[in-house]
Amino acid sequence: MNSAGKVGIFAAGLCVVFGAAIAIGNAVGPVDSEPAAMEHGDDEMTDMPGMSKSAATIPGGLQVAQGGYRLVLDDPRQQPAKDAAVTFRVLGPDGDPLTDYATLHDKQLHFIVAKRDLTGFQHVHPTIDEHGTWTAKLALEPGQWRTFADFDPAGKDPQLTLGADLTVAGEFTPEPLPKPSRTATVGDYTVTLAGDAVTGADAKLTLTVAKDGRPVTDLQPYLAAYGHLVALREGDLAYLHVHPDGEPGDGRTEPGPGITFHTAFPSEGSYRLYLDFKHDGVVRTAEFTVEAAGAASGTGSDDNHDDSEHEH
Repeated sequence: MNSAGKVGIFAAGLCVVFGAAIAIGNAVGPVDSEPAAMEHGDDEMTDMPGMSKSAATIPGGLQVAQGGYRLVLDDPRQQPAKDAAVTFRVLGPDGDPLTDYATLHDKQLHFIVAKRDLTGFQHVHPTIDEHGTWTAKLALEPGQWRTFADFDPAGKDPQLTLGADLTVAGEFTPEPLPKPSRTATVGDYTVTLAGDAVTGADAKLTLTVAKDGRPVTDLQPYLAAYGHLVALREGDLAYLHVHPDGEPGDGRTEPGPGITFHTAFPSEGSYRLYLDFKHDGVVRTAEFTVEAAGAASGTGSDDNHDDSEHEH
């Protein structure tokens, strides 16, 4: 075969290959095209056997940025202080500090901090200036801390919890996580936990408050509820949204002694629970360690935990 014939056959082959590539490309879409936006609630992961919708969702607080919003600490390195002023901003999708927030549990933003060993928990409500800078007053001891900004941007964007690390200078020794327990004491109060932390299903937890051995039936509203519960996962400090059952003044929710919450634990493992409740004009915090297990097996907490005390 002469050279001209060979060139013709080679060119014909290229046409066949190129045509096939075009057909495949049309079937799967352009390489540089972005996938179609997923509608809210269309997460295909929730259709996987044995996986609930809540389990398919990334827990809050693990990311410094999400949905176009970013948490920025002005100084992520602090000195120990009993009344440290920590300033931060939430940057919006346009890159500017967010200044318009929806009210969430009576506040525009909830700022929560804890050390990496799950001690030092604080839940404060900072103030914001006209430029979108928040100022929180915290009691900071040496160690590695995690900060959480829990907020709801005004408009269509959903509630978010963003997390950022904060380092406080000085020597420190991490404390071991207290063992699971069904009771915690804070001052003259004893709080008892009923219900199991389970994965793959809704977990209903009831915390019952007593003072000097007698049930407390006159809890005061705090953050639009008779109690506020935060759950943090040991290891990565994933922040779980916990929702109270009912609210003051709804005609069915009693002011104690029991406060019921609903949450979903995304994985097995150890979690620290922090219950804020208000009585006699003072907000107190009771702390528990729980072990989350699969919904089929449930979980049983021991009663050999050294009760922790924390009072605001």
